[in-house]
Amino acid sequence: MQNFWPASGYALLTRDPRGWLCPGEAWLRRLVVELPQLALVEESCPAEIALHQALADAPLRSVSEAQLAALADQDARDNYRLFLSFRDALLAAGTLEAYYLALMRAGRITVPPLFVDLIVQAIVRHLLDDSHDAFEARAAELLFRPQRLSLLEGRLISADLATVDLLQETAGLGDIGRLLRQSQAPLPTTVVQVLNTDNATDYWADGERHRFALDLTHEISNELGHGLAIKLVHAHSGLKALASVLERWLAHLLGLRVTITPLQRIDDEAWRWHVGLDVEAMSLLNDLYAGTEVDAERQRRLISLFRLDFADPAEMRADVTGKPVYLGLAMTADQQLRLKPQNLLLNLPLASSLLQ
Repeated sequence: MQNFWPASGYALLTRDPRGWLCPGEAWLRRLVVELPQLALVEESCPAEIALHQALADAPLRSVSEAQLAALADQDARDNYRLFLSFRDALLAAGTLEAYYLALMRAGRITVPPLFVDLIVQAIVRHLLDDSHDAFEARAAELLFRPQRLSLLEGRLISADLATVDLLQETAGLGDIGRLLRQSQAPLPTTVVQVLNTDNATDYWADGERHRFALDLTHEISNELGHGLAIKLVHAHSGLKALASVLERWLAHLLGLRVTITPLQRIDDEAWRWHVGLDVEAMSLLNDLYAGTEVDAERQRRLISLFRLDFADPAEMRADVTGKPVYLGLAMTADQQLRLKPQNLLLNLPLASSLLQ
């Protein structure tokens, strides 16, 4: 398999007997060299330069409080403390998965979001090591990269937020485009490609894969005239691909075998359990479950619903055994999606034996 998503550093990680990912010197060295928080700048003092080089040479080395105190810049001191705390906790956990689960179960995230996203990206990259499906890979990006949603000819399209913002700022021309934008000079229209069967092979070859947008339309309705219509499931629906990734996510981290199916609506008078895959969806599903009236504008933010079924009902809490779990995915008022994959790990109705 190609080394896609090189930013994950996946090629530098080893595996333990369980198949979980072990960080070592090579992976941590890459963080020291590439993390923007630790990057040297023109104003970096000699002590900061020396510390940066020392950690690049030996990323597992201990760093004393005196060495940190010697850094002239307060932000630099804080950034190195955060990194060293993250490094030490990660090494103590032994694997990226164990660190991530412990961090999420603690109920309080004490590291910068960038560090969490790095961990998730590496784990998800691991899940896709045997996949050659570009739609799954692009859908998996939703677990660690915020998205911008838009309607295009009746279809809901998800584009990488940072990439869209950068293209709007530079028209894809880098610093030159930024200067032209500042001078209000005319710029060419930039186009984000929507992933489809014709360009799917380009996803693997493209050095900037985040330029590909994902079609989240699951059902396509064709009007046949005379009041007749036919609904077809989109064969390469981004939601179907996302459901597959989430199935792998639960299997890898919790050992659960589940089936996740995209839905357009919930028709279940015995609805017992739901999980929002983001903050907006959790709030919306809570209100719907409680019978609270939800205005049309909030309803339009709902991207999709999903039905999750356990392969082994005995893995569920006794009071909901055999019942489906409904999932929701929604965008914010400004059409952004920030999926929180930890919600699926923390909020399922699991049997007490699986909550260890």
